[in-house]
Amino acid sequence: MHISVALLLELGIILVSLSLLGTLARRFALSPVPLYLLAGLALGEGGVAPVPAAASFVETGAGIGVVLLLLVLGLEFTVPEFTVSLRRHLPSAWVDLLLNATPGAVAGWLLGLDADGILALAGVTYISSSGIVARLLGDLRRMSNRETPAVLSVLVLEDFAMAAYLPLLVVVAAGGTWQQALLGVLLALGAVVAALTLSYWWGHHLGRLLAHPDAEQLLLRVLGVTLVVAALAEAVHVSAAVGAFLVGLSLTGGAADRARKVLSPLRDLFAAVFFLAIGLSIPPDSLLPVLPAALLLAVVTAATKVASGWYAAGREGVGRRGRLRAGTALIARGEFSIVIIGLVGTGHDRLGALVAAYVLLLAVAGPVITRFTGPRPSEATRSPRRSTPVA
Repeated sequence: MHISVALLLELGIILVSLSLLGTLARRFALSPVPLYLLAGLALGEGGVAPVPAAASFVETGAGIGVVLLLLVLGLEFTVPEFTVSLRRHLPSAWVDLLLNATPGAVAGWLLGLDADGILALAGVTYISSSGIVARLLGDLRRMSNRETPAVLSVLVLEDFAMAAYLPLLVVVAAGGTWQQALLGVLLALGAVVAALTLSYWWGHHLGRLLAHPDAEQLLLRVLGVTLVVAALAEAVHVSAAVGAFLVGLSLTGGAADRARKVLSPLRDLFAAVFFLAIGLSIPPDSLLPVLPAALLLAVVTAATKVASGWYAAGREGVGRRGRLRAGTALIARGEFSIVIIGLVGTGHDRLGALVAAYVLLLAVAGPVITRFTGPRPSEATRSPRRSTPVA
């Protein structure tokens, strides 16, 4: 079997670089996510040290990374408690949609974009990055905080909203009819309802099937089933992340603790690749001309996300500090925003550059702002399933 020397060399350089950046970030009690994103920008096409041979591996690894991030996040909760949280936060979802999609739609109209461009930019400003937020909650030891269920409920409801939004966007961008758009939306929403129903009523059976005393068998079973479920979810536009999250919810008790232990190193590896891939997807030379508009949009929608998180955490009875932590945790945009621009095609080059700059600004600034709205990670609890909630 032939192994590419260039691939091995580039992957080795990437992993060593990510290790050094992670060490630097933790030296100052920061999340390494912003540094990983900037490293991707430097290593992408047009950057200071491109890695063409490793690009395909990084792209594939990025998809696995976001699946693992949401899988391990789901292991922290159970289906009944999370279902109750989702129902409680339906009003939060409407507030989140109104506050964050509106600035994107208005900006698209002011920029003179057509209907699909306006719809695309509204989606870009609405959807937070599940992958980045999931990593931040772990890095900053906030899984046990009182505001965390509110944050996760908003994230999952956003991903569910994408199930209706993405088919609609695809049809509008392709010039399809309203009947086609309605059919796509109904099919996707039906898949969401079916997934939630299966997870709620029969998820515990899945947990029993996956549990095994041998760590290797547990890893293979959980990861294999998760990837299958994630693929099925993605096929019906529900999001692979939501599918992975539902699998995580299905495992409880000792099985969940053991699964989290065996999966965490794999998650950390592919999560780093995921953040690197976001940076790699952004051409550096396209950023400067659109930077002022992207910066203005980023400031506005960072504020609206803080307002959304503040409202959602308030529904959990959280105090002012916890509400601020919830709001800042939702600031980061990432993978979905880039996917949205890919769906509207190459006819929106100016929009693509604007979104690239916008995503990079908030993907870097979001984790930094979040870090400084709470205690240092070393001061927070480390065992979410057994710790006392933080106010």
